[in-house]
Amino acid sequence: MTVAFLSGKRARATAALGAVSAGLLVLSACEKPTPITTVTVGSNSVHSEAACYNDGKELKESVVQDCLNKKTGKTIKVAMDDRVRFGVDPEISDHGWTLFIGGQQAEQEPYKKSYRTISGNAFFASQTGETSDKAQISIVETDGKKLVGVWHYTLEKAE
Repeated sequence: MTVAFLSGKRARATAALGAVSAGLLVLSACEKPTPITTVTVGSNSVHSEAACYNDGKELKESVVQDCLNKKTGKTIKVAMDDRVRFGVDPEISDHGWTLFIGGQQAEQEPYKKSYRTISGNAFFASQTGETSDKAQISIVETDGKKLVGVWHYTLEKAE
């Protein structure tokens, strides 16, 4: 009778050890999610995790250029007279962030608040006066002169 009790106890201990090991394996495979940014037009919103992010540390220069040139991101429709609202997590605004349009920096100084509004018509006219139907917008987190994260969106002109 004692032998049966020990083998049952040993089986439970083995099962418990296996469950703990499997749990630790699953946890080690998880990545910390990147901060979220949001673009809102009227009652429609899209949000995204970063396309490029290094856990709050500076991105390598080679990675930054490739990331800024990516033509990806969630799409939201914008009329010329709409107000486009950009929101970032507080940890992004603590460092500062700026907008890039078509891979080019659109502002000189980083913005330090977590929310801002810009008129929709600012995104569809080029410097040459031509208009387009889409605009690739990137929210770029900065820390001084270093780029820390990049989030992409596509603004599509509403008809």
